[in-house]
Amino acid sequence: MSTVTSGGRHERGRVASALLHGGLLVATAISIFPVVWLVLTSLKPRDGWLSTELQIFNEPSLGNYARVLTETEFPTWLLNSVLAAALTTALGVFVAATTGYAISRFRFPGHRGVMWLLLVTQMFPVAILIVPLYNLMAGLGLLNQIPGLVIAYLTVAVPFCAWMMKSYFDTIPREIDQAGLVDGLTPFGTFWRLVLPLARPSLAVTAFYCFMTAWGEVAYATVFMSQEEKRTLGVGLQQFVGQHWSDWGLLTASAVLIAVPAAVVFLLAQRHLVTGLTSGAAKM
Repeated sequence: MSTVTSGGRHERGRVASALLHGGLLVATAISIFPVVWLVLTSLKPRDGWLSTELQIFNEPSLGNYARVLTETEFPTWLLNSVLAAALTTALGVFVAATTGYAISRFRFPGHRGVMWLLLVTQMFPVAILIVPLYNLMAGLGLLNQIPGLVIAYLTVAVPFCAWMMKSYFDTIPREIDQAGLVDGLTPFGTFWRLVLPLARPSLAVTAFYCFMTAWGEVAYATVFMSQEEKRTLGVGLQQFVGQHWSDWGLLTASAVLIAVPAAVVFLLAQRHLVTGLTSGAAKM
Protein backbone atom coordinates (compact mmCIF):
# COMPACT_ATOMS: atom_id res chain seq x y z
CA MET A 1 0.00 0.00 0.00
CA SER A 2 2.89 2.31 0.68
CA THR A 3 4.07 1.78 -2.89
CA VAL A 4 0.68 2.79 -4.30
CA THR A 5 0.53 5.80 -2.03
CA SER A 6 4.02 6.85 -3.02
CA GLY A 7 3.18 6.40 -6.70
CA GLY A 8 -0.02 8.42 -6.30
CA ARG A 9 1.82 11.22 -4.58
CA HIS A 10 4.47 11.19 -7.28
CA GLU A 11 1.81 11.39 -9.98
CA ARG A 12 0.03 14.25 -8.23
CA GLY A 13 3.38 15.99 -7.83
CA ARG A 14 4.00 15.78 -11.57
CA VAL A 15 0.53 17.12 -12.34
CA ALA A 16 0.94 19.97 -9.86
CA SER A 17 4.35 20.81 -11.33
CA ALA A 18 2.93 20.81 -14.85
CA LEU A 19 0.06 23.07 -13.81
CA LEU A 20 2.47 25.39 -12.01
CA HIS A 21 4.80 25.71 -14.97
CA GLY A 22 1.86 26.12 -17.33
CA GLY A 23 0.48 28.92 -15.20
CA LEU A 24 3.88 30.60 -15.10
CA LEU A 25 4.18 30.39 -18.88
CA VAL A 26 0.73 31.95 -19.31
CA ALA A 27 1.55 34.73 -16.83
CA THR A 28 4.85 35.38 -18.63
CA ALA A 29 3.13 35.57 -22.01
CA ILE A 30 0.55 38.01 -20.65
CA SER A 31 3.30 40.14 -19.13
CA ILE A 32 5.51 40.40 -22.20
CA PHE A 33 2.71 40.77 -24.76
CA PRO A 34 2.32 44.57 -24.30
CA VAL A 35 6.08 45.05 -24.63
CA VAL A 36 6.26 42.92 -27.77
CA TRP A 37 3.25 44.72 -29.27
CA LEU A 38 4.85 48.08 -28.46
CA VAL A 39 8.14 47.21 -30.15
CA LEU A 40 6.50 45.66 -33.22
CA THR A 41 4.18 48.62 -33.67
CA SER A 42 7.09 51.04 -33.45
CA LEU A 43 8.83 49.15 -36.28
CA LYS A 44 5.88 49.34 -38.66
CA PRO A 45 6.13 51.79 -41.57
CA ARG A 46 4.44 55.16 -41.29
CA ASP A 47 0.70 54.72 -40.79
CA GLY A 48 1.20 50.96 -41.02
CA TRP A 49 -0.71 50.49 -37.77
CA LEU A 50 -3.85 51.78 -39.55
CA SER A 51 -4.06 48.63 -41.68
CA THR A 52 -6.99 46.32 -40.96
CA GLU A 53 -4.92 43.24 -41.87
CA LEU A 54 -3.41 41.21 -39.04
CA GLN A 55 0.32 41.49 -39.68
CA ILE A 56 2.66 40.71 -36.83
CA PHE A 57 5.94 41.69 -38.43
CA ASN A 58 5.82 42.97 -42.00
CA GLU A 59 8.21 45.43 -43.67
CA PRO A 60 10.00 46.61 -40.49
CA SER A 61 11.20 50.17 -40.59
CA LEU A 62 13.00 52.64 -38.33
CA GLY A 63 11.07 55.52 -39.85
CA ASN A 64 9.11 56.21 -36.68
CA TYR A 65 12.31 56.55 -34.67
CA ALA A 66 13.79 58.90 -37.27
CA ARG A 67 10.64 61.05 -37.17
CA VAL A 68 10.71 61.18 -33.38
CA LEU A 69 14.34 62.27 -33.24
CA THR A 70 14.29 64.73 -36.16
CA GLU A 71 10.74 66.05 -36.58
CA THR A 72 9.69 66.52 -32.95
CA GLU A 73 11.05 68.13 -29.79
CA PHE A 74 11.86 64.71 -28.34
CA PRO A 75 15.61 65.44 -27.90
CA THR A 76 14.76 68.54 -25.82
CA TRP A 77 12.25 66.59 -23.74
CA LEU A 78 14.82 63.83 -23.25
CA LEU A 79 17.48 66.28 -22.09
CA ASN A 80 15.09 67.89 -19.60
CA SER A 81 14.04 64.48 -18.25
CA VAL A 82 17.63 63.26 -17.92
CA LEU A 83 18.60 66.42 -16.05
CA ALA A 84 15.59 66.24 -13.73
CA ALA A 85 16.04 62.51 -13.07
CA ALA A 86 19.79 62.83 -12.47
CA LEU A 87 19.39 65.69 -9.99
CA THR A 88 16.50 63.92 -8.25
CA THR A 89 18.54 60.73 -7.94
CA ALA A 90 21.68 62.41 -6.63
CA LEU A 91 19.93 64.69 -4.14
CA GLY A 92 17.39 62.03 -3.18
CA VAL A 93 20.05 59.45 -2.33
CA PHE A 94 22.07 61.96 -0.30
CA VAL A 95 19.12 63.37 1.66
CA ALA A 96 17.50 59.98 2.24
CA ALA A 97 20.76 58.38 3.36
CA THR A 98 21.71 61.16 5.78
CA THR A 99 18.16 61.39 7.14
CA GLY A 100 17.88 57.64 7.57
CA TYR A 101 21.25 57.46 9.32
CA ALA A 102 20.40 60.31 11.69
CA ILE A 103 17.07 58.69 12.64
CA SER A 104 18.70 55.29 13.06
CA ARG A 105 21.70 56.31 15.14
CA PHE A 106 20.81 59.46 17.08
CA ARG A 107 18.11 60.38 19.57
CA PHE A 108 17.28 64.09 19.50
CA PRO A 109 14.32 66.29 20.44
CA GLY A 110 11.56 65.63 17.93
CA HIS A 111 13.00 62.28 16.84
CA ARG A 112 9.66 60.51 16.90
CA GLY A 113 7.98 63.54 15.32
CA VAL A 114 10.35 63.39 12.35
CA MET A 115 9.63 59.70 11.89
CA TRP A 116 5.88 60.31 11.94
CA LEU A 117 6.26 63.25 9.57
CA LEU A 118 8.07 61.09 7.02
CA LEU A 119 5.34 58.49 7.33
CA VAL A 120 2.38 60.88 7.14
CA THR A 121 3.65 62.59 4.00
CA GLN A 122 3.21 59.28 2.15
CA MET A 123 -0.53 59.30 2.87
CA PHE A 124 -1.37 62.28 0.66
CA PRO A 125 -2.04 61.66 -3.05
CA VAL A 126 -0.31 63.76 -5.68
CA ALA A 127 -3.56 65.47 -6.68
CA ILE A 128 -3.89 67.05 -3.23
CA LEU A 129 -0.28 68.27 -3.15
CA ILE A 130 -0.23 69.89 -6.60
CA VAL A 131 -2.03 73.11 -5.62
CA PRO A 132 0.05 73.98 -2.51
CA LEU A 133 3.26 73.03 -4.29
CA TYR A 134 2.27 75.15 -7.28
CA ASN A 135 1.66 78.17 -5.05
CA LEU A 136 4.99 77.56 -3.31
CA MET A 137 6.90 77.27 -6.59
CA ALA A 138 5.19 80.38 -7.97
CA GLY A 139 6.16 82.35 -4.88
CA LEU A 140 9.78 81.21 -5.19
CA GLY A 141 9.92 81.82 -8.94
CA LEU A 142 10.59 78.15 -9.67
CA LEU A 143 7.84 77.51 -12.21
CA ASN A 144 9.18 76.31 -15.56
CA GLN A 145 12.49 75.60 -13.83
CA ILE A 146 14.16 72.20 -13.49
CA PRO A 147 15.12 72.85 -9.81
CA GLY A 148 11.45 73.44 -8.94
CA LEU A 149 10.48 70.15 -10.57
CA VAL A 150 13.29 68.34 -8.75
CA ILE A 151 12.07 69.71 -5.40
CA ALA A 152 8.58 68.42 -6.17
CA TYR A 153 9.95 64.97 -6.97
CA LEU A 154 12.03 64.93 -3.78
CA THR A 155 8.88 65.47 -1.72
CA VAL A 156 7.66 62.15 -3.11
CA ALA A 157 10.87 60.12 -3.08
CA VAL A 158 12.72 61.20 0.07
CA PRO A 159 10.17 60.24 2.81
CA PHE A 160 9.83 56.63 1.60
CA CYS A 161 13.54 56.24 0.88
CA ALA A 162 14.52 57.73 4.26
CA TRP A 163 12.37 55.12 6.03
CA MET A 164 13.91 52.37 3.94
CA MET A 165 17.44 53.59 4.59
CA LYS A 166 16.72 53.88 8.31
CA SER A 167 15.56 50.27 8.40
CA TYR A 168 18.70 49.13 6.60
CA PHE A 169 21.01 51.14 8.88
CA ASP A 170 19.33 49.45 11.84
CA THR A 171 20.75 46.13 10.58
CA ILE A 172 24.33 47.45 10.60
CA PRO A 173 26.01 46.91 14.02
CA ARG A 174 26.57 50.07 16.03
CA GLU A 175 30.00 48.75 16.99
CA ILE A 176 31.19 49.90 13.57
CA ASP A 177 30.28 53.49 14.44
CA GLN A 178 31.98 53.19 17.80
CA ALA A 179 35.14 51.83 16.19
CA GLY A 180 35.20 54.78 13.82
CA LEU A 181 34.87 57.25 16.65
CA VAL A 182 37.67 55.52 18.54
CA ASP A 183 39.89 55.86 15.47
CA GLY A 184 39.27 59.61 15.46
CA LEU A 185 36.60 59.91 12.79
CA THR A 186 33.83 62.46 13.15
CA PRO A 187 30.21 61.22 13.13
CA PHE A 188 29.90 62.25 9.48
CA GLY A 189 33.26 60.66 8.68
CA THR A 190 32.08 57.42 10.27
CA PHE A 191 28.90 57.56 8.23
CA TRP A 192 30.70 58.36 4.99
CA ARG A 193 33.68 56.02 5.24
CA LEU A 194 32.41 53.04 7.23
CA VAL A 195 28.63 52.78 7.27
CA LEU A 196 27.68 54.03 3.81
CA PRO A 197 29.80 51.47 1.90
CA LEU A 198 28.01 48.70 3.81
CA ALA A 199 24.64 50.09 2.72
CA ARG A 200 25.22 49.74 -1.03
CA PRO A 201 22.19 47.47 -1.61
CA SER A 202 19.85 49.95 0.02
CA LEU A 203 21.51 52.85 -1.78
CA ALA A 204 20.93 51.07 -5.09
CA VAL A 205 17.23 50.65 -4.32
CA THR A 206 16.99 54.30 -3.24
CA ALA A 207 18.69 55.49 -6.42
CA PHE A 208 16.44 53.34 -8.57
CA TYR A 209 13.30 54.55 -6.80
CA CYS A 210 14.33 58.21 -7.06
CA PHE A 211 15.16 57.80 -10.74
CA MET A 212 11.85 56.13 -11.55
CA THR A 213 9.98 58.80 -9.56
CA ALA A 214 11.30 61.49 -11.88
CA TRP A 215 11.60 59.53 -15.13
CA GLY A 216 8.37 59.73 -17.10
CA GLU A 217 6.38 61.46 -14.34
CA VAL A 218 3.43 63.40 -15.75
CA ALA A 219 1.31 65.14 -13.09
CA TYR A 220 3.87 67.54 -11.60
CA ALA A 221 5.62 68.10 -14.93
CA THR A 222 2.36 69.02 -16.65
CA VAL A 223 1.50 71.66 -14.06
CA PHE A 224 4.95 73.10 -13.34
CA MET A 225 6.38 73.01 -16.89
CA SER A 226 4.06 74.91 -19.23
CA GLN A 227 6.73 76.27 -21.60
CA GLU A 228 7.48 74.20 -24.69
CA GLU A 229 11.26 74.13 -24.16
CA LYS A 230 10.86 73.06 -20.52
CA ARG A 231 8.68 70.01 -21.07
CA THR A 232 9.80 66.54 -20.05
CA LEU A 233 9.13 63.24 -21.76
CA GLY A 234 5.91 62.47 -19.90
CA VAL A 235 4.42 65.80 -20.93
CA GLY A 236 5.87 65.84 -24.42
CA LEU A 237 4.29 62.55 -25.42
CA GLN A 238 0.88 64.11 -24.91
CA GLN A 239 1.54 66.12 -28.09
CA PHE A 240 1.15 62.92 -30.10
CA VAL A 241 -2.38 62.35 -28.79
CA GLY A 242 -5.18 64.48 -30.21
CA GLN A 243 -8.88 64.65 -29.51
CA HIS A 244 -9.84 62.66 -32.59
CA TRP A 245 -6.58 61.09 -33.74
CA SER A 246 -3.33 59.76 -32.30
CA ASP A 247 -0.03 58.99 -33.99
CA TRP A 248 0.70 55.52 -32.64
CA GLY A 249 3.89 55.29 -34.63
CA LEU A 250 5.43 58.25 -32.81
CA LEU A 251 3.95 57.16 -29.49
CA THR A 252 5.32 53.64 -29.60
CA ALA A 253 8.73 54.69 -30.88
CA SER A 254 8.98 57.31 -28.14
CA ALA A 255 7.90 54.76 -25.52
CA VAL A 256 10.64 52.36 -26.59
CA LEU A 257 13.25 55.13 -26.45
CA ILE A 258 12.02 56.16 -23.00
CA ALA A 259 12.22 52.58 -21.74
CA VAL A 260 15.87 52.17 -22.72
CA PRO A 261 17.41 54.43 -20.01
CA ALA A 262 15.12 52.92 -17.37
CA ALA A 263 16.20 49.42 -18.42
CA VAL A 264 19.87 50.43 -18.25
CA VAL A 265 19.45 51.82 -14.73
CA PHE A 266 17.65 48.64 -13.69
CA LEU A 267 20.40 46.42 -15.09
CA LEU A 268 23.04 48.42 -13.22
CA ALA A 269 21.17 48.16 -9.92
CA GLN A 270 19.52 44.76 -10.23
CA ARG A 271 22.09 42.75 -8.25
CA HIS A 272 21.44 45.01 -5.25
CA LEU A 273 17.68 45.40 -5.59
CA VAL A 274 16.54 42.16 -3.92
CA THR A 275 18.98 42.47 -1.04
CA GLY A 276 18.16 46.12 -0.49
CA LEU A 277 14.42 45.66 -0.61
CA THR A 278 14.30 42.63 1.69
CA SER A 279 16.73 44.06 4.24
CA GLY A 280 15.13 47.49 4.19
CA ALA A 281 11.65 46.06 4.57
CA ALA A 282 12.51 43.73 7.45
CA LYS A 283 11.93 46.33 10.17
CA MET A 284 9.60 48.76 8.40
